[in-house]
Amino acid sequence: MDMSHTFKAAVNKALNNPIIVADRFHFCRYINWAVDRVRQRVQKDFHDYDRRKCKRMKHVFHKPYALLSEKQRWYLERYLGLSSELKVAYDLKEAYKKWFELAKYEEEGNIKKVKEHLYAFYDLVHASGLDEFVSAIHTFKNWQTEIMNSFIFDYSNGLVEGLNNQTKVFKRNAFGFYRHDRLRARILMHHQFKKIGKNIG
Repeated sequence: MDMSHTFKAAVNKALNNPIIVADRFHFCRYINWAVDRVRQRVQKDFHDYDRRKCKRMKHVFHKPYALLSEKQRWYLERYLGLSSELKVAYDLKEAYKKWFELAKYEEEGNIKKVKEHLYAFYDLVHASGLDEFVSAIHTFKNWQTEIMNSFIFDYSNGLVEGLNNQTKVFKRNAFGFYRHDRLRARILMHHQFKKIGKNIG
């Protein structure tokens, strides 16, 4: 499930406190949001050109460094050099990414080691003094059991989230559907024929 306290409370009440698994996309984005909030705050002090360009190049702060082009790396290094706080925020994001990869591929049953590394990440955040990240890990602490469950049970909402997103795109491109059966047919046709690579109308 996503990280909604209201939904969680309803599920616990309706299903008598089941095991809840937090979807990885939903808790990972708290870290990306923290980076964005730091960037938005510090870029206000940049030169007008750099402020606008940094906003346009915001994706370089989230994209894996190895996948950045030479031009993107240049911009990343430039803006990290303009703000020590932004550099710390980026380093924290990278530290989180290392923990996440460790948690994904750690041997089954070794959740204790995953938790120890998560606590080490918490310490880094508190030492940084960045309120944006402190707020993010506050959410992590509130949902820590459910986050740990995501690595124990390896469940994900990714497939359903993808289907929902594509359905919204269909509706937006068609400016809505008057008939549910036609929307349903359009979705089924897409997923049946999408590998063919032809427009089926």
